[in-house]
Amino acid sequence: MSQVKEGDKVTIHFIGKLEDETIIDTTHPDHGEDGCNDDSCCHDHGPMELTVGSGDFYLPIESALVGMTAGEKKSVVIAPDDAFGEYNAENVFSINRSDFADDITPEIGLELEVTGEDDEVYLVTIVAMSDEEIRFDSNHPLAGEELTYEFELVEIL
Repeated sequence: MSQVKEGDKVTIHFIGKLEDETIIDTTHPDHGEDGCNDDSCCHDHGPMELTVGSGDFYLPIESALVGMTAGEKKSVVIAPDDAFGEYNAENVFSINRSDFADDITPEIGLELEVTGEDDEVYLVTIVAMSDEEIRFDSNHPLAGEELTYEFELVEIL
């Protein structure tokens, strides 16, 4: 039976979970939108296609695929550094409420795109508000999280 080598194109099914078993990502149709913590987390239903070693997916999963045969299953724990990075308190900042756009109603949990001093666009989330200021967090929502992916090699293409 053929085994996966670096550079092979393959299809896999997977379920990605947080430590508390919350499903954050899946290709399985029976987990769908109800299984994920929001509608945007799940891939399209059906196996995902990727080229092993290309960095199309999490590198620990791509590495674990090497040597697998069709139908084989594995589970991999992905450290924050190999996923969305560690949580960085320096990515939390505040602005005066008077500096906030008049045409947007601020509320906790609201996600916005802001342009930084370096002209980069960042996704931020409002995490706290007072009468004087609004606090934003630009960390990825999954920063600092350890992820567990259970996956099955469907096919070597």
